[in-house]
Formats: sequence, structure tokens, C-alpha cells
Amino acid sequence: MGTKGFFLVYLLNALFLLSCISDDAPFVKATTLETDLTDKEFVLGNVIACAASNEDPTVVSLFLYPRDGATNISYYQTASIEVDQNDFSFYTKAAGKLLPVFNGYLLKYEIAPVHEKWLIVAFEEGGKVHLSNPIRLKQNAKPTAYLPENIMLQPSGTMPIFTWEDGVLDDAVIYFQVVSNANNDLLSGTYTVDRLFQYYTLDNVVLNISPQQPPDLDPGPTYGFTLLAVSEDNWVNLFSSITFSIP
Repeated sequence: MGTKGFFLVYLLNALFLLSCISDDAPFVKATTLETDLTDKEFVLGNVIACAASNEDPTVVSLFLYPRDGATNISYYQTASIEVDQNDFSFYTKAAGKLLPVFNGYLLKYEIAPVHEKWLIVAFEEGGKVHLSNPIRLKQNAKPTAYLPENIMLQPSGTMPIFTWEDGVLDDAVIYFQVVSNANNDLLSGTYTVDRLFQYYTLDNVVLNISPQQPPDLDPGPTYGFTLLAVSEDNWVNLFSSITFSIP
């Protein structure tokens, strides 16, 4: 085989290998979270983030709430779950494109992990690096259930009450609710430990990420209600979404 033929075979093989690269087999080893935090002040548990498998079980969505002023958003991953999730030396920086959720009020990465693993989201704010708590992927063992029919709406004027049941899995420790308008703009974002939320009262809300005092709901237009049930290790075991209107 001549030099040109050898080079062509080599190039084709290299392209084939590149096409098969996934997040579980990085072509170039990334820096670790431990290294990236060297000589930096960081705050652990100060980024709201969670992960869910999609209705396509090969894809996982990594959701995060980017506070105003957050920059250099990124995430880190371990090779497997068989590591100490609190040891930053096991986390390597991953590449991915941020996608808008609710018109950018939330963001997400779409990844296709073959193996279950741990993730940590990081961003910079106020001269510090802020980190999420470790997020345990369970796309194989406990894929996210999609059950819109488990949400019950109780009319109450312009302040409807939403209640719901857990899905196949019952290990949720907190519930995230979003009320959105027909343009998919987030009107309110709240967390409760109860399976109940009334728009818009904060009596049982334990965390509120609403952009401002939400507007009153008007009779006639269509609105959306989205629910995420989140386990202690930040895995979404239930994802539900319905549309509704005020009579």
C-alpha cells in the first residue's frame, strides 16, 4: 500500500472513532473539578440543579437555575457511580450546549450517558464558584416516569389548587412546580414538600425562584402546570405537565 493509501485508511479510521465518542469515552481527558477549584473560593450546595431521563430513555436532561449574574456555567461528571460522590478528584469537566427551558429562565444540558454516574453543576457568581450538590443519574435503574394524568386541578377562582400523587417511585423528598403562560414564559417557580400547591400562595412553599410577584391568572387563556418530583440525590423520578384555564 502506498503512502497516500495508508494515510486515507488512517484518516477514515480516525473519523470513525471520533463519530463513536460519547460522554463515557472522552477523546481528550478533561480537567478535574478538584483542579479547577485550586486557589478558588467555592460554595457547595448553592446551585439548584437536578436531572431526569427523557421519554427517550437514552437521553438525560440536566436542569439548572442560572441566577442573575451567573457566568461560566459548566458541569462535571464521574465515570461511574462506584466512587465517592463528594470527592472532586473523580469529576471531570464535560462539554455540552446549554439549551433554554421556559424561554431561558431555566437551562438544561441534553446528554446521552451509557452508564449511571454523578454530576455536579458549577457557575461563577460574586467572585466565587458555586456548586450544586451531587446529582445521581438513574436512567437505567429508575427512569423518570411521565404521568400527566396524576395531577388534579381544583378550581378556586383565579387561585387554582393543584394536587398530585407520586408515580411508580415514591422516594421524592421535594416537588418543583412551574406555572407558565401560553408563550411558555415562567410565571412562578416554587418548591414544596407537600403534594399540593395553590397559585399564588406561599404558605407551604419552602423555596421560591419566581422572577417577581406573579401576575393574576385571567379567565380564558391557556396556562401550563409542570411538576417535577425530586429524590434526595437530585434525580427526577416523576415529570408531569398539564394545560388548564380559569373558568
